[in-house]
Amino acid sequence: MPAAQNIRTLALLGHAGSGKTTLIENLLALGGAITQAGSVEKGTTVCDYDPLEKEHQHTAKLATAFIDQGEVRVQLLDTPGFPDFAGQAIAALDAAETIAIVINPQNGIEISASRAMLWAQTRKLCRFIVVNRIDVERLNLSQVLEDLQATFGRECLPVNLPADGGKRVVDCFFNRSADSTDFGRIEDAHRAIVEQIVEVDEALMERYLNGEELAPDVLHDAFEKALREGHLVPVLFTSARADVGGRELLDFIVRLAPSPLEGNPPLFEKWMNGKSASVEAFNATHCPDDHVIAHVFKVEVDAYLGKIATLRVLQGTITPDSMLFLGDARKPFRVAHLYSIQGKQLTPIISAGPGEICAITKIEDVAFDAVLHDVPEDASIHFRPLPIPHAVYGLAVRVKRRGEEQKLAEILHRLAVEDPGLQVESDPTTHEVVIRGQGELHLGRVLERMSSLYKLDVDSHSPTIPYRETITHGAEGHHRHKKQSGGAGQFGEVFLRVSPLPRGEGFRFKDEVKGGAIPGVFIPAVEKGVREALGSGAIAGFPVQDIEVTVYDGKTHPVDGKEIAFVTAGRKAFLDAVRNARPVVLEPLVDLELTVPDYAYGDVSGEISSRRGQVTNTGNARTGMVSINARAPLSELSDFQNRLKSITGGQGSYTLELSEYEATPPNIQLQLMSAFKPQDDE
Repeated sequence: MPAAQNIRTLALLGHAGSGKTTLIENLLALGGAITQAGSVEKGTTVCDYDPLEKEHQHTAKLATAFIDQGEVRVQLLDTPGFPDFAGQAIAALDAAETIAIVINPQNGIEISASRAMLWAQTRKLCRFIVVNRIDVERLNLSQVLEDLQATFGRECLPVNLPADGGKRVVDCFFNRSADSTDFGRIEDAHRAIVEQIVEVDEALMERYLNGEELAPDVLHDAFEKALREGHLVPVLFTSARADVGGRELLDFIVRLAPSPLEGNPPLFEKWMNGKSASVEAFNATHCPDDHVIAHVFKVEVDAYLGKIATLRVLQGTITPDSMLFLGDARKPFRVAHLYSIQGKQLTPIISAGPGEICAITKIEDVAFDAVLHDVPEDASIHFRPLPIPHAVYGLAVRVKRRGEEQKLAEILHRLAVEDPGLQVESDPTTHEVVIRGQGELHLGRVLERMSSLYKLDVDSHSPTIPYRETITHGAEGHHRHKKQSGGAGQFGEVFLRVSPLPRGEGFRFKDEVKGGAIPGVFIPAVEKGVREALGSGAIAGFPVQDIEVTVYDGKTHPVDGKEIAFVTAGRKAFLDAVRNARPVVLEPLVDLELTVPDYAYGDVSGEISSRRGQVTNTGNARTGMVSINARAPLSELSDFQNRLKSITGGQGSYTLELSEYEATPPNIQLQLMSAFKPQDDE
């Protein structure tokens, strides 16, 4: 079990195609964890072990690996680069002290890299940047560095520089020699780093200003402080495919990346009285002899092992016989198996201490973001919630073969357990199962996984818009149900009136029948018939709401008066009244909160207006970005995400939530009414 001060944990984030997985392969091979680096194209990498990842040749799930370098353990987290899989990438933030943003210089600073830098900054994580693929011809790496500094700040400083046309790199921090490089001077780069570091330490600043040469070991503590405060963001150059700069990168991680004791403390919170509204900060001790606190940042479901929970120990020591509590559960469970993780390979271990990433299995109730502890008093400890993007893209799914509904529910539950960015809903009004995620690619992979891995074929379509119906005026309705088919017949007659209720009031039923015109025993049957019509709709087939129904008269028959007759009469009288009460179709409006580049404000506002929406407020979100609040009909937003991506170059994002219902325009109401074909069961 490595000591906490000897652990380095990095999460690699960046856009798809930047080379994160290949870079980890290069580091694993250099560190002796594997004999030979695998290939994404051949499906032989440690971290892309999922069959669909191998087929599509890109990462879609968070994966972990590690390298032992003497007494130092380097833990690496590989994350997806496509924005559609952002939930998996964000999950890595709370498992590391350091975020390494990987850049493909051919493509420049892409959207996932910018977002990752912002996420890391928000979570107070140390950051550095890896410029990969530097061996490609005709690259202007000097311009790439300038772009990084212009985008992320002047604190982005190189700790090595490319040389010989990207065939090697030269260290700038430990090395002060006048070695030749592809751009810049070693002496200038070294001086810039030292001056940036001493700015966070007054004593070192004084020594430096007095002309003293400060050795790297003297600068170590200040270097770590500059990383913690975001005052320094080191930039390193590599080419994982060409095996350039990997050794230097690994050496930098071992010597200068922060340990759990040197990084900023994890963002734990203690919920006072069990409520998230009242919190106080909690700092883990990183002491192996203290009581256990661990955080689950990934869950997978295996056919043989059940749930595999990947967790990071923050304090205490976990062993295979530890008794742990899961969140606020009152009953502990025994850790039967404890593993180290190398991609998909699980190796049994005898203990895991502060800073270590490990896995436990067969804990049925474990979930993403859970906190494990070994004393009941720690049940109030939680991690500060992660900024998982709102799931705005939805698909309704149903099985192609009858009888597989239960299988669908089980598979969707399993997929949602594994993916923090996936939501599964069952709509009680449309009776649809809806999956929601980050975009078409995300949900496309979910459907593909269901088909290829679980052998379940489903049909999918856009979720049905939950329209409603209501009335705008009062009216009366009447129906006599009379049926004779030999023998005893059916008879029931109902007179009722309807009146509108304020929006959101739902439904009220009143009995004002006098003199037993309708026997009291049949009044529930009348209400049942009215409620049946409420659910199936009167003019367009959508549920009716915000209406009061008053039954005031009717007739029965001493022989043929039956419950079924009054159910039918009640339903028909209600439909008659609604059609005379100037009915309207209501559509759901949603409140939108958008964050877009300031240059795209006009186009985005115009797009919202073209969808019958209205901008209600604007403001500054952060540098170069503007926030927009708007309201729009849900029916107009089915392809809005793709359009927003196109307008903003992938930089725009939004959330939405249901606001209220409002009458549809007459032309849309006419379309919906024309498509409705009511069934006459009389």
